[in-house]
Amino acid sequence: MLVNKGFSISEALKYLKISRSTYYYKPRKYTRRTKDEKILKEIEELKRKHPYWGYRRICAMLKKKGSNIINHKRVYRIMKENGLLIKVKHKKACRTIQKKIKPNRHREVLGIDMTKIFTRDAGWVYYVAVIDWYTREILGSEISLRCRTEEWLKALNKALNNGYPKGVRGKEVKLVSDNGSQPTSRKFLEECNVLGIKQIFTSYNNPKGNANTERYFRTYKEEVAWVMDNPGYEELIEKTKMFERFYKEEYPHSALGYKSPKEVFEETLSLHKIA
Repeated sequence: MLVNKGFSISEALKYLKISRSTYYYKPRKYTRRTKDEKILKEIEELKRKHPYWGYRRICAMLKKKGSNIINHKRVYRIMKENGLLIKVKHKKACRTIQKKIKPNRHREVLGIDMTKIFTRDAGWVYYVAVIDWYTREILGSEISLRCRTEEWLKALNKALNNGYPKGVRGKEVKLVSDNGSQPTSRKFLEECNVLGIKQIFTSYNNPKGNANTERYFRTYKEEVAWVMDNPGYEELIEKTKMFERFYKEEYPHSALGYKSPKEVFEETLSLHKIA
């Protein structure tokens, strides 16, 4: 080495035409590749639990956990390189145009709908849920072997008891549903009329009219129904209760800026107190 023969470091670098930054460079302990591998493990863990989550929701949950404050572009790249992205098929359909319903405050607009899940010991099971369109909270639900008006009213009454502890009358609440036999039955109509709830029915061939409620059921099927292997009736009830708690308290909802329904509800209450 020239340095050992009496040359200074500056002279040696000048003679060898090497920059000072190159000479003093020290490799980083963690390279980009090792960091990506660490992030990939966390992504894979989330994907195992939530196989239908996209890169935006995965990124939001990573940030919420505080393990990695990273850019969504990086999460997208890692998921794309490892085949973890979801393929989306876009289909065009002709729908009836309906005026969009947009709530301005919590507990103003509720949505009610039903889906069914097949169980190994009870056959088809019906799940009715009532959702606050502003906070996306599940205010009330009912799982039953039958899908009568009674089950819909049970879910609605649970929602009203949970969402309106001081009573629902005078709150000008709107309830959005499809034109099924349950919400259009005489008993259901009379109950809503007595409680002062205005019913809004979606127009024919227009699933977007009750989109917020139907989107919840899609999420429910992705997170619970489709990932369970031939569930039993009691098992389905327990898993549904667990998911409803998770959805309320932790689920990063895209329409809410990847906040959970509980976070949005608490923020709304704080704003009302300040006002």
